[in-house]
Parts: sequence; C-alpha cells; structure tokens
Amino acid sequence: MLKIGNIEMKNRVVLAPMAGVCNPAFRLIAKEFGTGLVCAEMVSDKAILHGNKRTMEMLFVDEREKPLSLQIFGGDRESLVEAAKVVDKQTNADIIDINMGCPVPKVTKCDAGARWLLDPNKIYEMVSAVVEAVEKPVTVKMRIGWDSEHIFAVENAQAVERAGGKAVSVHGRTREQLYTGTANWDIIRDVKQAVSIPVIGNGDVFTPEDAQKLLDQTGCDGVMIGRGALGNPWMLYRTIHYLTTGELLNDPSAREKMDVAILHMDRLVNLKGEFTAVREMRKHLAWYLKGIPGAAQVKDVIMEETTRDKMVQILGDFVESLGDTSETPVTAVTSTRNEAVYH
Repeated sequence: MLKIGNIEMKNRVVLAPMAGVCNPAFRLIAKEFGTGLVCAEMVSDKAILHGNKRTMEMLFVDEREKPLSLQIFGGDRESLVEAAKVVDKQTNADIIDINMGCPVPKVTKCDAGARWLLDPNKIYEMVSAVVEAVEKPVTVKMRIGWDSEHIFAVENAQAVERAGGKAVSVHGRTREQLYTGTANWDIIRDVKQAVSIPVIGNGDVFTPEDAQKLLDQTGCDGVMIGRGALGNPWMLYRTIHYLTTGELLNDPSAREKMDVAILHMDRLVNLKGEFTAVREMRKHLAWYLKGIPGAAQVKDVIMEETTRDKMVQILGDFVESLGDTSETPVTAVTSTRNEAVYH
C-alpha cells in the first residue's frame, strides 16, 4: 500500500490535481470509485492569504473524500509558508502538496510551478521552510524538467527528500512539452531509484494496463491518473481492480455513464449553483460522452444548454435512442440530488 508520512492509503491509485476539474463534486465520485488518494486542484498561496470567498471555498474538504491532498503554489517563501499554515490548521486536508509542475505562463512568471524545476537549491529552501512550519505531511508534484536541456528530476527529488518532503509525484514530461509527446517513464524510474521517500508516477496512463506497465517499469509506489479519468471515473475503479486481481473489467454502459454524469452535475449545482454548474458541466459531459456512438450531435446540443433539468432530458433521450436497457433509467439519478451519494 501507499503510505505518505502517517497517512495510509487503501491502494496505490491517486487522482491527479487537475485545475478546473478536481473540485469536491468530482473528487467525491473518484473516492466512491475506490481511489486511494484524491488531490484537490491547485490554489494560489496569495489567494489563500487574501482570504477571498472563492479561494476559501476551494479549500473545503468533504469528510468522505479523505484521505485528501490539497495543493498550493507560489514563488515567494514567506507567502507559501503562511498559506501552508492555513491549510495545516484551518482545513481537514490530510496532506499539503506543493506544485512545481504547472507549465502555465501566468504561474511560471510568478516564479512558481514549473519554474522551480531549474533550481534544486530553491526547492530545498522552499520545501524545508514549509515542512518546518506545518504538522501535516508535505509532498511535491513536479515534472521531469523545464525542457529537454534542463532535466534535473533526480536532483530535484533528492532536494525534496532532504528538505523533509514525505513523497514526490513525477509527471514524465518537461514544462516545454506541456501535454504533447510521450511521458518519459525511464526518468521516473531514475527518480525512484535515487530517493527513499514514496514516488508516484504520472503521465500517459489511460488504461489499467498502462498503470501496471508504469509501476512495473519504474518501481513506483503509486500511480497518478489525470486526463485518463476525465469523464471516466471508471478508469480509476477498473485500474484498482486490475492491479489487485489482474482481471480487466468491462467499460461502463452509456446509461451508467450518464447516471454518473448527472450525479456529477447535481453535486456541482449544490456546490456552485445551477447557472455556473451547468455551464461548467458542458466540458465534463463532452468527456463523459466520448466514445459513445452518435455522441457528436448530442455534444453540440449540450453546449447551448443552460438548465439542469433540460440537460437531464437531453441525456435521457440520447440513452433511450441507443436502446441501452442496462441499469436504471437515467432520471432515477435525480433522487440523489440532495443526497450526493453514489451507490
């Protein structure tokens, strides 16, 4: 099993901290599908210290999501430490994760995210300052390097370990690659061999078999799944089952997908209100619909929709048109609107 500090997970599968995706609505679904550790989307240290309403809402952790890692980012030591103290004392997150992998220019320009990858000394300085200031385990999520000419993954991971970090997650791409090309699992393996703290491998894991291959090739302690889980939390469940038993479960039916998509939307409505939630849900529904025959036309329709009930009707009609008789009718999910629990 994967253990980070004194926090023990029930398996080695981790949901990546994806911006605009990993809010409580999706994280709880991932947890209900068995995920060992879920990670919240990154939050700016300065936004935490300013205490604005939206940021503080992003720090909310449902007890059912635990164990959970809450990720912060920043380029200034003092503000990063103070933000970490807030997460440590004022949230019920289990782990504090520091982002040093985000490739977005508005983050790297602030000397945060992937900018750290160029300087192992800064990594040591920043991580050790946070570790000294908090009680919760501190981890780091990083990429293998800034670009192909500056790959300091081993040195950076060793700096995290020396600084007292309890684990490191490594995405096998450089900042320059963004999400293109291929993840380099060999460098993740090099990191695992160079440190004694847990290493979680990330990148190009889209099937349960991919997860097994990454673990076999790198020797990692855990596997982090990001884009592979978009609109597809079954990927998490199927991976856990495959790693445990070697059995590959079938993909979900269209009806099962839409049931969970509607549950996801209802939780977003409870979290953000119908106006915001339905609009935010459009991209998620496009992911849930991916691979279903005839989905392209439905995607066009939902991109114009603004109400929850109309969305449910569109999805229900679509499943009916497929002749999918599995599971329960789509509309049965409406009974969970306020309960927010998936059985």
